Amino acid sequence: MYDVIVVGGGCVGLATAYKLNLRYPNKKVLVLEKEDRLSAHQTGRNSGVIHSGIYYKPGSFKAKNCVDGRRELVAFARENKVAHDICGKIIVATQQSELAHMNKVFNNGQANGVEGIELIDAAKIKEIEPHAQGIAGIWVPCTGIIDFVGVTNKLAELLTQKFPQSKVLTGAAVTAFEKKQESTTVITSKGNYEARYIITCAGLQSDRIAKKEGNPSDSAIVGFRGDYYELSEQGMSKVRNLIYPVPNPQFPFLGVHFTRMIHGGVECGPNAVFVFKREGYHKTDFSLIDTAEAFRFGGTWKFFAKHWRFGLDEYRGAFSKAYFLRRLQKLIPHLTMADIVPGRAGVRAMALSPQGQMIDDFKIEGKNNAIHVLNAPSPAATACLAIGESVAEMAQQRFLLD
Repeated sequence: MYDVIVVGGGCVGLATAYKLNLRYPNKKVLVLEKEDRLSAHQTGRNSGVIHSGIYYKPGSFKAKNCVDGRRELVAFARENKVAHDICGKIIVATQQSELAHMNKVFNNGQANGVEGIELIDAAKIKEIEPHAQGIAGIWVPCTGIIDFVGVTNKLAELLTQKFPQSKVLTGAAVTAFEKKQESTTVITSKGNYEARYIITCAGLQSDRIAKKEGNPSDSAIVGFRGDYYELSEQGMSKVRNLIYPVPNPQFPFLGVHFTRMIHGGVECGPNAVFVFKREGYHKTDFSLIDTAEAFRFGGTWKFFAKHWRFGLDEYRGAFSKAYFLRRLQKLIPHLTMADIVPGRAGVRAMALSPQGQMIDDFKIEGKNNAIHVLNAPSPAATACLAIGESVAEMAQQRFLLD
């Protein structure tokens, strides 16, 4: 019998378990992960950026948790020797029509308490990133890069070292929940485990796990794959750290950008294309169950109807290296075909409402003896420790832990 079972072995799941045990050192906490390793999906396949908090709506759960979480994450990485580098980034406007939204992003950053940001001109852009080209931009010195897999594994290590009664179990796919009067039995591929309380942080499977537990959400997860290119040896000389475009406010993603990776190399991308398999990292991956479920949900079609032009444009980038390059050349005009080579891919878990709206903020719901993290998109990795603290606080109030 465990006190709490946490479903999901990404950075949010491990941060939640760790924060719970810090509050309640005598509680038995079990983390269940279906893959044979931690951070197999979103945590291990994201861009590795420590986000500043500049983009998010002031006052939102996302904005507060990103800024607080970033500071805590950097302190955690320093203390525990997790590879990271606070290298800064620039957000670059390349045309006059982008300036109004660039200024809005800057004002959001100021309202959110993002330290050190400044508006810069074309000359300063060249000074920071000599090969980038723009008419104006934002310098964000507190943005960085980090090994998020290293963060998650360190959290698991600390959890089991500091609290030996708690465990992290991989290869344990949750298949069902059996409710009892004062506990829940979690049925997995590695046996059954019982707990008084359940917390789920299941990423791409979050809506399904919540439904299995008995708390279906009105939102649904729809996957969008992001393909990356890597800069070749000759291309890497054209990027020092991080270069981002001004995001288009009409579209739900940040746009292709350049990111120096913490263990070497530079990635450029990602695009954003609908996936026919939630955990499908290749262009031809297909799951009949995943596809049928996405198409049965009315919100998917409403989202497509609103963003179909954007979707077609993203698919062009997925199958045409030349088209992908042209998008990258908006920021670095002298980039060539020889500068980029195909890289990896990740899948975003995007929660959609029945009306087809992207649920922009973090979404965490509790009912009876369970709490479900139903939507934790970027910057959830940056904010993982702050989200874990928020879930632990919610657990304290909801479960009346002592």
